[in-house]
Amino acid sequence: MHASRIRPLRALLLKAFFGLCGSLCLTPICEAHLVVIVSHKSPVTTMTKSQVADIYLARTAQLPDGTEAIPLDQADTGANRSEFYEIVTGKSPAQLRAYWSKLIFTGSAQPPRVFNDVATIKRFIADHPNALGYIDEQELDPSVKAVLVLR
Repeated sequence: MHASRIRPLRALLLKAFFGLCGSLCLTPICEAHLVVIVSHKSPVTTMTKSQVADIYLARTAQLPDGTEAIPLDQADTGANRSEFYEIVTGKSPAQLRAYWSKLIFTGSAQPPRVFNDVATIKRFIADHPNALGYIDEQELDPSVKAVLVLR
């Protein structure tokens, strides 16, 4: 075969290969989920999406057991934060910034405390039974427990 015919064929085969690999990871086996977590010491065992949204949007300051909630956020640089807010609140990053700008300006509320890495979030939550956060399900360990799986 002539070199000019091999390049388009090679490109087509590569597209087909990567397309197949991408579609295989859409199966439930490859699916990663975010989970909302609390300390293993927390009496809270389950939460609804609306309860989590109310806490993360400062519409309530309490966990389901009545204790003060301390919501923790991941840094704005990762995909987890955008995915979390999209699933829980239905808000895009731009909508969320506008939402918090208004609340901060009026003095109504402050956004959740931001941590740069998951290990720090888990450590803080493990030490504070009224704190909650979100992580990839694969990052669960005995120090924290999932109270809501986000799909």
